[in-house]
Amino acid sequence: MLYVVGFGCGSYEGMTIEAQRTIENSGLIVGYTAYTELIKKYFPQKESYDTGMRGETQRVRYALEKAAEGVDVALICSGDSEVYGMAGLAYQLSEQYPSVEIQVIAGVTAALSGGALLGSPLTNDFAVISLSDLLTPMEKIIKRIEYAAKADMTIAVYNPSSKNRAEHLKKICAVLNEIIPPETICGYVKNVGRLGCEHGVMTLRELFDFKADMFTTIFIGCSDTRLINGKMVTLRGYKNV
Repeated sequence: MLYVVGFGCGSYEGMTIEAQRTIENSGLIVGYTAYTELIKKYFPQKESYDTGMRGETQRVRYALEKAAEGVDVALICSGDSEVYGMAGLAYQLSEQYPSVEIQVIAGVTAALSGGALLGSPLTNDFAVISLSDLLTPMEKIIKRIEYAAKADMTIAVYNPSSKNRAEHLKKICAVLNEIIPPETICGYVKNVGRLGCEHGVMTLRELFDFKADMFTTIFIGCSDTRLINGKMVTLRGYKNV
């Protein structure tokens, strides 16, 4: 059996009970190196196999091969197993391993765990968009940002910056500035659930010069987003409040 497990933000408390039990009952943990290092301290006796960035196909194929041999494998993903996780790739490659049964174990993605720290920015309709252009062209990413903003949805932005993509956040801020007011409430969360966790709110104007990294989630508010007692809150439209 291959279990594709979303383990949340990386803290033991941030895992679902189902994720904890699945990893505990599996014979092998497979994942991205940074994620297996996070998990090992909670499951120190578990055998593990990992690959670095861009090694997704290699590790998913390895997980399928071991599952085909009869090993119960936990293919781990940070956050949720579907949202930018390995569930889709596991199913894609599984056509070559027809004997392997796959079960997807959901986890708490950063948009939700990070949003909870900020207040309630995702009370109403929202979009989740990654700025990583390793697999998606930047032109398509910008178009998605543009359309989400024009639809007046809150936007949770994943992977906003890295060494090779230092200007991507500025690019989307410039696009957003043509669509929504510069005073729009925004927020950020860094290292949610991990050592060095921090979060804060700012305007779109201030976000333009904000220094983010790969472990930051950015939240772009909509016309219904307010700053209430220091918290980023998107109103749902309740009347007579």
